[in-house]
Amino acid sequence: LPPGKFGGPGVEQLFTNALRADEHPYYRKVAGLKVSAHVFIRRGGEVVQFVPFDKRAWHTGESRFEGRERCNDFSIGIELEGSDDMVYEKAQYRRLAALVSALVKAYPGLSAQRVVGHCDVAPGRKTDPGPLFDRGFMRYAEAT
Repeated sequence: LPPGKFGGPGVEQLFTNALRADEHPYYRKVAGLKVSAHVFIRRGGEVVQFVPFDKRAWHTGESRFEGRERCNDFSIGIELEGSDDMVYEKAQYRRLAALVSALVKAYPGLSAQRVVGHCDVAPGRKTDPGPLFDRGFMRYAEAT
């Protein structure tokens, strides 16, 4: 936050309900939102965790996956710093692949094939991670 600007404190402030609407014109639109994610992966691959994986985060809103509604109740929210019209960084894919591998080991029944975007669970309302997202990201797990 704001869109197209990376590296600042905006996302952390938004996800911790500390975003000040007067700091940027865009913030006026989103400052009142009550949203969160379990983790946020910055452009350089740094992971910031906001919510423990066994607790609910508020990242999908009205949503549906495999016939179940309210995806916040049973999903893990991973946000990538970027935008729908930009390529994500290899460092992000490496960290995402490592994180998904760890989650698959920790949660029986979870598989990397079940990783979907907000655009998949809330189509028409959410567009991320966007068409440039590499859905074959797990291949980065072995990249050096």
